[in-house]
Amino acid sequence: RAHGARTYIDASQAAGWLDLDADAHDYVAAVAFKWLMCPRGVTFLVVPEDLGDLRPLFAGWVAGERPWDSCYGPIAELAHSARRFDESPALFSYAGGRRSLELVEELGVSAVRAHDLALADRFRAGLRSLGHEPVPAPGSPIVSVPGLGDRQGELSAAGVELSARAGRLRAAFHLYNTEADVDRLLDVLAG
Repeated sequence: RAHGARTYIDASQAAGWLDLDADAHDYVAAVAFKWLMCPRGVTFLVVPEDLGDLRPLFAGWVAGERPWDSCYGPIAELAHSARRFDESPALFSYAGGRRSLELVEELGVSAVRAHDLALADRFRAGLRSLGHEPVPAPGSPIVSVPGLGDRQGELSAAGVELSARAGRLRAAFHLYNTEADVDRLLDVLAG
């Protein structure tokens, strides 16, 4: 910033469980289907008050200063507000997203983080007791375990859904998980 550079942060893996100060950066974007638990289609873009001289290359009709005049052709004038970055609204996703965001706000990001990390730490401890060493990631609710990616099918057949990435088993713990879920996962891995 001291040299005139703008900063851009992709907060998709942070928004919802990790404290985030969007004002500390010029641009912050996030998909909301991850940790904010919104339906797909809900996204966020935070821009500076002066819009940072950013101009959309392919603006949709809703980005026009007078959207209804922009429905069938090029936009004559971009909106003078951050709405210039809007796309066609995902109305049904927004309806669900509102409830998801209300839940995160009601619980508080600190409480969400504490819940998520407690489950991840429980899983890490259980893995170690089974002789598996997860990838070091202190302070993260995402746990990756080398060498267990090939067990994804077995886990799925047992009703436990996880990801396999590059030969690693990947678990991401959040509000919809409980200690019983962690214990069930560990039981299947032990079996």
